[in-house]
Amino acid sequence: MPMNVADILHGCKLFSGLDDRAFRRLATMAVVRSYPKGKVVFRQGDPCPGAFVVGRGQVRVFTMAGGGKQHVLHLVGPGGTFAEVAAIGGFACPASVETLTATTCAVLPTDPLRRALAEDHGLCLGLLAGLTGWVRHLVGLMEDIVLRDAAGRVARLLLETEPAADGTIRLPGLKRHVASHLNLTSETFSRVLRRLADDHLVGEAPKGRLHLLDRRRLAQLAKGVSPKW
Repeated sequence: MPMNVADILHGCKLFSGLDDRAFRRLATMAVVRSYPKGKVVFRQGDPCPGAFVVGRGQVRVFTMAGGGKQHVLHLVGPGGTFAEVAAIGGFACPASVETLTATTCAVLPTDPLRRALAEDHGLCLGLLAGLTGWVRHLVGLMEDIVLRDAAGRVARLLLETEPAADGTIRLPGLKRHVASHLNLTSETFSRVLRRLADDHLVGEAPKGRLHLLDRRRLAQLAKGVSPKW
């Protein structure tokens, strides 16, 4: 079923602080774009085409280091955004984006968005309120890398993944991409999952999903209480 701009933008927390007038202004300038699986939406260093809001599907946002090594910064699904800071700031894309599934986005083109921000004080304040949530997310990622060991990072990710109706969760991407996002190797990530399973903290469910069997102990791991492995 085709998605429209308003539906996509309404599902995005970044715009939750906007009043109806400001929201309509953004909706008027936005366009819907669809991409097949495996499509590179833009590359690191490209001029920023705009702020993207995912309505359906999933993308990975990644950077390239020397020697061609990739690091996954974010895995973005429905309701999430990417390239918003580059669009607002008017600078080049700091990372590359590739679709992991067929994906539909609403795109707020850079130039119209920046003009609207320059003209509309209320729109600026509303977007700033939404961006504070993004800053809190980044602080959490930094805490993961600096303060948590591998088990703590994995536990936090599992606890923050939205469960399905039956209570099971699905990893928010391929294992190698999730591992990169957590600054872990694929081998370390898989080893931690196996240990969590052996310790009866998680269990396998059909269709590649996981049961979180002991949320209390997972929460302890996420807070830095190391398991006795």
